[in-house]
Amino acid sequence: MSETVADRMLARLREWGVDRVFGFPGDGINGLLAAWGRADDNPVFIQARHEEMAAFEAVGYAKFSGKVGICTATSGPGAIHLLNGLYDAKLDHVPVVAIVGQTARSAMGGSYQQEVDLQTLFKDVASPYVVTVTVPEQVPNVIDRAIRVAQAERCPTAVIVHSDVFELEYTAPSHTFKEVPSSLGTQWPEVLADDDAIQRAAAILNEGEKVAILAGQGARGARSVLLEVAERLGAGIAKPLLGKDSVPDTVPYVTGSIGLLGTRPSYEMMMDCDTLLIVGSNFPYSQFLPEFGQARAIQIDIDGRFIGMRYPTELNIVADAASALRALLPNLQQKSDRSWRDTIEANVARWWETMEMEAMVEADPVNPMRLFHELSTRLPDNAMISADSGSSANWYARQLRFTDGVRGSLSGTLATMGPGVPYGIGAKFAHPDRPAIVFAGDGAMQMNGMAELITIKHYWEQWSDPRLIVAVLHNDDLNQVTWEMRAMGGAPQFVPSQRLPDVDYAAFAASLGFAAQTITDPDQLGPAWEAALAADRPTVLDVHTDPSVPPIPPHATFAEAKATAEALLHGDPDRWDIIKEGVKTKAQEFLPHQDS
Repeated sequence: MSETVADRMLARLREWGVDRVFGFPGDGINGLLAAWGRADDNPVFIQARHEEMAAFEAVGYAKFSGKVGICTATSGPGAIHLLNGLYDAKLDHVPVVAIVGQTARSAMGGSYQQEVDLQTLFKDVASPYVVTVTVPEQVPNVIDRAIRVAQAERCPTAVIVHSDVFELEYTAPSHTFKEVPSSLGTQWPEVLADDDAIQRAAAILNEGEKVAILAGQGARGARSVLLEVAERLGAGIAKPLLGKDSVPDTVPYVTGSIGLLGTRPSYEMMMDCDTLLIVGSNFPYSQFLPEFGQARAIQIDIDGRFIGMRYPTELNIVADAASALRALLPNLQQKSDRSWRDTIEANVARWWETMEMEAMVEADPVNPMRLFHELSTRLPDNAMISADSGSSANWYARQLRFTDGVRGSLSGTLATMGPGVPYGIGAKFAHPDRPAIVFAGDGAMQMNGMAELITIKHYWEQWSDPRLIVAVLHNDDLNQVTWEMRAMGGAPQFVPSQRLPDVDYAAFAASLGFAAQTITDPDQLGPAWEAALAADRPTVLDVHTDPSVPPIPPHATFAEAKATAEALLHGDPDRWDIIKEGVKTKAQEFLPHQDS
């Protein structure tokens, strides 16, 4: 049998080193699926339960592997379902390629079944590169460019193929007019900073007396030199959520997360600093950065499209973070006055004590903070952690203390519900020899996480390390939105929209053959984590958490406190539990600490 277009597409993916494709079948890609059968499932087809989950799994794979994630879906509804996951990749700057089917060419324009204008549909989410394949000679160039553009722009791209084109005999592009040759591989440069810019940056930083560093996901590959720079400048390092694993929390001057879900030490450092160095971050919330005019600021980022747009920076350097910091380091003066650093370290030490104290506050039945705290003290150094959007992101940001080898991520900018479990699956396919841990609210589990437990059942025995732990924050409430209504809208909980049907997540997991435990006593948490981390199979922890434990920002404004109070006064059904838990939790900041 002669080679088809679909055969050549899979071969080209193999030549690029692609070993996994996440997808769901459909007749719009039947020709591609048949080619997979002829290729002995190489690259391996990972079957999700839903196309959106396939896209999320590709995003998780890309985030945790550093490679391009590939997903595929059929025409019409299959392609549409990919969009949310692809927008997650777009907003978090993750390279993903979507290969989607399209109605046969002969039916186009005839209002045929599943005929959707996919070129227009993907125009925004995959704007740097979305192409429809109509003839065999396009295949090598289109696949090559889709991968290269995804890598170069750190974005999703889309390849659309008519169902009948998959089955055409492949003909390579030739040395002729209006045919485009192609080639494999890319050697990416290290983008070096301009020498003059380095000297100017050093002068600004040397003059600063209170230097703060904001290190995002773009600083992950610059960890060691970033810490050296911070040591020389006597600076503290704050991290946006996507940069939580850029530097470890065990370093005494790492202040932790920043923003609405951030820490008090990060907030205080930003409010008091006189110089700000932003490395590899597009953190959007300028209200958590120093007051305009308060600090002289420098930004280093490899992508010039997203530089100088969050703070009135004095100097913007487009360069690779590690190379720029290496060039900068010899020009920096050692700060002799360590009072600024001493203050930061004291604030950080007190913060971690406060987090433990807050986690130990009694709740009904389980304080959600304690779920995270008990893992934090047992966290394997090679763990991969994903958190879903919602209240679990609050405690992920504040309670988990990452060590040097821990990786973590979530839907940072899109903040969509549902990627927690598929991210964990993608992470396991990226590193099957490492444990993965997922924190998901019960809303996210009911939305799609329970279905993806079936995907875990389908594949977990292929992983050399079988540990994938899903911890469910079971409070029968869409808790994050409930709190946003109270704090931002001054409205009480609207029960018809917020309350969830009660589900036995542990029983569902046990039916799949997983280890499973229902936790209603906080003293069960430590042993449950130890058992899950020692298990020979995936585990689901169904943790009944108290929805009245407030995710109080350490820098909550008077307006937010007033709005919450108004919501309670307007008849919030949980008002007395909220007042009780809020007072007990907030009091921990002011009680005596070990250093008091």
